[in-house]
Amino acid sequence: MENLPTQPSAFRKLPARYAVIVLPLLLSCIMTCLISGISTLRGVGFAPGVLHLWLGSWGLSWLIAFPTLLAVLPLVRRLTAAVVEMPP
Repeated sequence: MENLPTQPSAFRKLPARYAVIVLPLLLSCIMTCLISGISTLRGVGFAPGVLHLWLGSWGLSWLIAFPTLLAVLPLVRRLTAAVVEMPP
């Protein structure tokens, strides 16, 4: 079998040391998007301007969630390790 050239990825990956920032960044974006969307729809329904209300609550939620995740994630990892048998 001949050596086929590998295709370059669409973008360069960040070094592994950035995982401590990227994980809470992505997690906070996804979770606050879902929760604020559900809360906004439950509160006002599909009313005119709901998208604007939702984006405002998403932004505020994310501003609180991201730094909170940065602060509590080390504690959550330790608590998880205390409860879950980790592989050797």
